Amino acid sequence: MNDEWQNATFLIQETPTFSITVNGRDRWALEQLIKAGSRGCTPIDNPAPRWSGYIHNLRNMGAPITTHTEPHKGAFAGTHARYELQAVVVRLGEGEAA
Repeated sequence: MNDEWQNATFLIQETPTFSITVNGRDRWALEQLIKAGSRGCTPIDNPAPRWSGYIHNLRNMGAPITTHTEPHKGAFAGTHARYELQAVVVRLGEGEAA
């Protein structure tokens, strides 16, 4: 695995506050959600092979993520998901305790 996507710990600021450690594509997806804020992320705006899988994994770790279903037009009209974090999530720096 690329060193850029090794384990990183994130603080989920809910009640109670807790931390999760993620890596790889799950980490990438969580960082995309953090950057997006209340705008959320879609597979259309943030292309990746398995958004639903990353969201499933993050939810299993306790990350509070909401799915909004949105319509889209075009030759292949239908719906797509928009994923949004429901808590403030920050990456812990090196040397910080969870």
